[in-house]
Amino acid sequence: MTFQPVLPFSGYPGWTFLSRTLEQQQASFEQGSQITRQVKNFTENIASIQTAEQLVNDRQLLEVALGAFGLEEDINSKAFIQQILESDTLDTSSLANRLADKRYLDFAQAFGFGDFDIPRTQLSDFPTEITSSFMDNKFEIAVGDQDSSMRLALGIERDLEQLASRSISDTAKWYSMMGSAPMRQVFDTAFGMPSSFAALDLDKQLDIFRDRASRDFGTDTIEQFADPELREKLIRNFLIRSEAQNFSAQASSGQTALTLLQSTIR
Repeated sequence: MTFQPVLPFSGYPGWTFLSRTLEQQQASFEQGSQITRQVKNFTENIASIQTAEQLVNDRQLLEVALGAFGLEEDINSKAFIQQILESDTLDTSSLANRLADKRYLDFAQAFGFGDFDIPRTQLSDFPTEITSSFMDNKFEIAVGDQDSSMRLALGIERDLEQLASRSISDTAKWYSMMGSAPMRQVFDTAFGMPSSFAALDLDKQLDIFRDRASRDFGTDTIEQFADPELREKLIRNFLIRSEAQNFSAQASSGQTALTLLQSTIR
């Protein structure tokens, strides 16, 4: 029987409980038979893969590879994934660089098929690097099956820490966040952005994000979220506003149903 994460509460109280028990829950989850088999197979066989074509033609290995970057839904898009993996990530015109979702760029860089004569699959610590991310993502999916907002909170905790520490300009970091659908959803909700916000010019969106960050967190940089306390504050704001939105939607739905009922009995 597969271990399912325990989430006794929703919203920020649920996040507090999950954070407190995360290490124990994740360890129990990773002992599941299916994940154990997938990790073992990847660890034992990935060194035999030396080209992108070989990887996309091995479904079991590809499932772990994609899953490590949250791209598991692309498992059947073999030609597209091969193009991504063969991209020269130093070439700004390459497919991996042109896509707004920077998970594809991270994916291509991690394997290095388009960057090096010898791909990173040959490195001794490569299996651990990928399987660790794969297990983290699988746990987040299991959490998301129970509470989608909690999955986003787990993801932002990891992804934002990594983004804040990257050696790129702060503007590039903001655009990377904006190009990541999960991170973008957390920021939009935490900052109270309306649904029409995404229709604005990207430069205008960036200005507003920076203004809200300065107002709510003290500075207008992404780098500030390297601080665990500020990431926690962002997650708290996201979960509180997300709960409020859900409550409002439920109340609106209930009022609509009541109005329809009243109209039928008059």
